[in-house]
Amino acid sequence: MTESPSEDATADLLSHLEVIEAQPLASRAAAYESLHDSLARRLEADPSASRS
Repeated sequence: MTESPSEDATADLLSHLEVIEAQPLASRAAAYESLHDSLARRLEADPSASRS
């Protein structure tokens, strides 16, 4: 059984968050900021894509 695009995106996000959490505390803020910027760009590019 294959995962839906929404499940894939969730798995990718969780994986990315795990990587961030494994970093030293001093590096996490920049990593979270980068993730925020990336998610904001995706949302601004296609706001309807996040509503499934």
